Amino acid sequence: MANKSDVASSVDLNSGLIGFIQASPTPYHAVNTLSAALKAAGFLSLNESKPWKLKKRQGYFVTRGGSSIIAFKTGNDDLASTGVRMVGAHTDSPCLKIKPQPEIHRYQYAQLGVEVYGGVLLNPWFDRDLSIAGRIDYREKNGKLSHCLINFEKAIAVIPSLAIHLDREANENRKINAQTDIIPIVTQLGKDGSIDLKGILLEHLRSTMKLNTAEKVLAYDLRLYDVQPPALTGMHEEFIAGARLDNLLSCYVGLQSLLLSNDKHASLLICTDHEEVGSISANGAKGPFLESVLERIAETLATASAESKRHILENSIMFSVDNAHGIHPNFPGKHDDKHGPLLNAGPVIKINANQRYATSSETSAFFRQLCEDSHVPVQAFVVRNDMGCGSTIGPIVAGELGVKTLDIGVPTFAMHSIREMAGAKDTAYLASALTAFYNR
Repeated sequence: MANKSDVASSVDLNSGLIGFIQASPTPYHAVNTLSAALKAAGFLSLNESKPWKLKKRQGYFVTRGGSSIIAFKTGNDDLASTGVRMVGAHTDSPCLKIKPQPEIHRYQYAQLGVEVYGGVLLNPWFDRDLSIAGRIDYREKNGKLSHCLINFEKAIAVIPSLAIHLDREANENRKINAQTDIIPIVTQLGKDGSIDLKGILLEHLRSTMKLNTAEKVLAYDLRLYDVQPPALTGMHEEFIAGARLDNLLSCYVGLQSLLLSNDKHASLLICTDHEEVGSISANGAKGPFLESVLERIAETLATASAESKRHILENSIMFSVDNAHGIHPNFPGKHDDKHGPLLNAGPVIKINANQRYATSSETSAFFRQLCEDSHVPVQAFVVRNDMGCGSTIGPIVAGELGVKTLDIGVPTFAMHSIREMAGAKDTAYLASALTAFYNR
């Protein structure tokens, strides 16, 4: 049982998490929200294209592509001897993205063509109140190229289900064609009506966002999202339900843990885009972002020799924090009998013999000791031998940098659904473990 202080911190964390998720319908919005919180906490913004002059006992952050962010504290210890304590998460979630030429006009309805991003659980997207958010790139009247974030906030789209009367086998054998069955309806037109999405976006920039210098929308990265806000659920509010818990929960808890940590050690939080599609991008974990930042930290705060950089990496450790699969009471057979994590029973160590997770016995023991010292319960997950296993940024970072790495996460139901579910106490458990890690 959690004590009163645990419950209080859990309430505060979950309240903040709900606000963070609501403000972050896309990776761009998530990074914008994280940046604002870091600035408010006294962290200084860095630009990758300019020289860095770092000081001890100071917090900094840098973004890439508007959808990935690294925040770090320089600490006061010798980097070569202590290394960097790193926590990694990702800002993206499976979703439906609007195509470049999306307008579809059929039977006097206007629809928008979408592309499936990541491993989306498609069924829950039907009959939801959907809005649109993302990034707009536009030309100003003086010819300058600019960009901004956009969020319509209100429900403006829906993907209606086909009535059971027209598909009598829907409950037994329903198949979804991602090209033809998930096209959202956005408005009803007259007989000869049409819509122009870029024209609608331009009008929104000018009238709603007061960007009167906008002349033409050139491109965009827009996603549909469910407008229903996250909420505490259960008879005793023991669960939290909402969109994008995978993996905004880890981003938010990682941020709070970094802010709460002391300034003794060099500590870092990285939240990257494109994890759900393999992380191979300039902004993804398989790109050069983290390695570049670590090199610049080493060059500024330690000797620039190759030997010292190797010492820093050898003494560093990464916690890859991404949600784990909780054992579902309706489908217990989908879990290994000995490895079915429970919600509200603590963070989960994720283990895979084929290196889909980067956990080793060394990093697992380290985390177990850390949790024991912090009075945090800990669980383990191993996928069944007759099922495939997902992966995380953990093996990528371990393989690219050679740092000791651990894969952990809070247990979750309905992962990759439009609305996921986790334990309300697990946010506080995870925060306690990550804060202890940063301080250790």
